Amino acid sequence: MKDFSIADLAKIIKAHERRATSDERRFLTGVSTDSRTTKAGDCFFAIGGENFDGHDYVFDAFDKGAVCAVVGKDLDAKQSTGKALLKVDDCLEALGDFAGEYRRQAGFKVVAITGSVGKTTTRQIAYHLLSRHFRVFQSPKNFNNNIGLPLTLLGAEPDDQVVVAELGSNYPGEIAYLTRIALPDIAVVTNVHPAHLAGFGNLQTIIREKLSISKGLSPDGVLIINIDLVKWLNNHQSPITNYQTITFGKSNSADYQARNITSDGLTSRFTIDNTEVYLPLPGPGNVENALAAWAVCSRFGLTADDFALAAKTLSAVPMRAELLQIAAMTVLNDCYNANPASMRNALDILANLRQAGNLAQNRRIVFICGDMAELGQQAERLHAELGDSIAQAKVQLLITVGKFAKITAKAAKRSAKGDLQIKCFEDTLSACNKLQNFIKNYDIILVKGSRTAKLEMVVEKLKELPTCDCRPPNRE
Repeated sequence: MKDFSIADLAKIIKAHERRATSDERRFLTGVSTDSRTTKAGDCFFAIGGENFDGHDYVFDAFDKGAVCAVVGKDLDAKQSTGKALLKVDDCLEALGDFAGEYRRQAGFKVVAITGSVGKTTTRQIAYHLLSRHFRVFQSPKNFNNNIGLPLTLLGAEPDDQVVVAELGSNYPGEIAYLTRIALPDIAVVTNVHPAHLAGFGNLQTIIREKLSISKGLSPDGVLIINIDLVKWLNNHQSPITNYQTITFGKSNSADYQARNITSDGLTSRFTIDNTEVYLPLPGPGNVENALAAWAVCSRFGLTADDFALAAKTLSAVPMRAELLQIAAMTVLNDCYNANPASMRNALDILANLRQAGNLAQNRRIVFICGDMAELGQQAERLHAELGDSIAQAKVQLLITVGKFAKITAKAAKRSAKGDLQIKCFEDTLSACNKLQNFIKNYDIILVKGSRTAKLEMVVEKLKELPTCDCRPPNRE
């Protein structure tokens, strides 16, 4: 991070009360919201959460070497003696104000990515490709909220040329706030699907929320959207008419289109600008993620040959359609999060594996399915629809975790025409304790659910299961 004096920080965040003003000529070299990871030279922002209050850890941060702290309440006078404290009305808002000013003063370009599905993978692909040609900084993990985005921007170094960031949202207005901090030069909407319906209510509200990313675009900025959104824009008042809009997708009318798409279940091949691209990531969803990243990279001058050369060295994002070989089992670890669209995409990967025959031949298809969270009043219906999709994918063993996933199991049982074995569990720990009774070597296993299910525990348990000498059955 570029160095800032404490005095300059106080002006930016409009601190209305200061202590230890003699220290205000000192410089801070980083920011922290977690005293456990605070480093010497950091400014500590005392942000509160549901289960903690950052003000309880201010002096721990000073012990780690923090040079100042931004606080929203009075602290113990004795402990505060000699400490540089900047008091504000709202520490979280102050963090956003500081990040926004840092972004305005910095020379880097910002790519901001949002969408119901695929934003993290699109970010990783764009970062992987751009970093071969530029000095690029990206969001650590999925830092995409009103804490994570500011930390992303403030984590960029003065000589970085591009920052690739994620913008997430659980309720209306979040992205409009975040995009005005990020001030993106390029904004991307990967797609829009039913997700976080508890906060949004309906798909139309989600679409408006995602498209509000354009509100922070610079005057010469570019909005890159999935071609599937164009029909909605044509039927509604568009919030993006002041900016250049570029589309990507599989439709012939998309500005950035993939042609000649083939897949063996584990990888895909397609052409862009008459150049063949090998994508070592599974599933049709990753083709669209790659197209979104290609649209971004082309704005920075990369050619189709540049894209193809870098794409073939891509690796999967952990817990997002990540293929693992555990003993003789093949595990699709997609347990970071889940909504109806990402569930369908994961099942499509399983279907492609079965159809390709190079992996699924004579092997059992297993789905360990957790609840999809934050779907509001539509939760039961959408979980029932997932059951229909599971039956269509010809899953042979369905293990569910959670009360809504049990609805999925019932729907799958009704829809299944073939042999579908079902086991339901109330929680993940109970499922883990019984896995050895149901899982066999050579199974192909999809593990997917929302974060609340914590299905990464299942993946770790699979690694502990004893191996056996069983072989896949012979073809009849």
